[in-house]
Amino acid sequence: MPIHNKLVRDKIPQIIELTGKKYTTRTLSKEEYTFELKKKLNEEITEYQNASSDDEVIEELADILEIMHSLTKIHGVSMEDVEEKRIKKATERGSFNDKIFLESVED
Repeated sequence: MPIHNKLVRDKIPQIIELTGKKYTTRTLSKEEYTFELKKKLNEEITEYQNASSDDEVIEELADILEIMHSLTKIHGVSMEDVEEKRIKKATERGSFNDKIFLESVED
């Protein structure tokens, strides 16, 4: 039996069950869950960076967004809180739309 030891989406056990395969799972503690979400975020960011088509990009961005939803719940904030902070930072410091690449700053 292959060992996966990774956080999976909530319906994955049911999907595996439909194939007739056996599996084992456990419920993570809050600390483990937070750690595994951070690992999953890194995994999805890497997959986004390696995406080669628009469909793959959309899929990976959706996965990243799903993880963000889970992380906000853990931290007791909402996506609206995150969006408010994003808007505030964009207003004060700008966004990344102008493609500005800072090469150096004189001492």
